Amino acid sequence: MKRTWGMVSFALFILALVLAFVGGIVEPSHTTITAVLAGAGVVIGVIYAVSAKEINILLLATIALLAAAAAFVPITDLWEGDIITGIIQNFAALMAPVALIAAIYALLKLGWQKE
Repeated sequence: MKRTWGMVSFALFILALVLAFVGGIVEPSHTTITAVLAGAGVVIGVIYAVSAKEINILLLATIALLAAAAAFVPITDLWEGDIITGIIQNFAALMAPVALIAAIYALLKLGWQKE
């Protein structure tokens, strides 16, 4: 059952990633796309937090992805700034809820551990 949920969340992640990229190109900074991506991030975060054996890997991956997105912000002046900024904002809107849910789950899991 966990494998099925893992595949569902992975498929949702790929679809949301495509939406973030295409949405950033077609309509940069569109609030509806951002809301859909944030909702997808919440769903992905909940599925991964519940089904993941190692939450630390998920936390590390989301932190790395958000840091990479933040690192691209200064180069938006070099190319078509609105499009690159839109893609980065969409990607951050997708990954931020995943990171938040994973962090909360990891902290709760840490608090529930018995010595």
